[in-house]
Amino acid sequence: MTSTSTSAWTSQELDSIEHAEELEIASLRRGGELGSRRTIWVVRVGDDIYVRSVNGPGSDWYRGTRARQEGRIQVGGVMKDVTIVDADDEVDDAVDAAYRAKYGHYAAYIIKAITSPEASSTTMRLDPR
Repeated sequence: MTSTSTSAWTSQELDSIEHAEELEIASLRRGGELGSRRTIWVVRVGDDIYVRSVNGPGSDWYRGTRARQEGRIQVGGVMKDVTIVDADDEVDDAVDAAYRAKYGHYAAYIIKAITSPEASSTTMRLDPR
């Protein structure tokens, strides 16, 4: 696991993703085809983009990311192939804070779910490729 990005988003991409309410993600399957798209929440921390599975590691889309750790996102006018990197635990507090700041207008139980230890265990950084 690593928390250091190896490639950079453009400032326009970062701004578009940061201000988008949701992101669509499709993981790349073993055979090279894209899986089904899922709509999920996305946050920006510094110059990095993070996503989590609100339902923890048991969700289908999260399990789909495990095979190749690559996929494609579509969000805020940005369509990009990405590498899906498991994030280190040390970013969890910053990612939790970003989720609370961005989505705090939703019901408290939803924010509690996305910042739970189970959801935090699925924190992934999306790196453009």
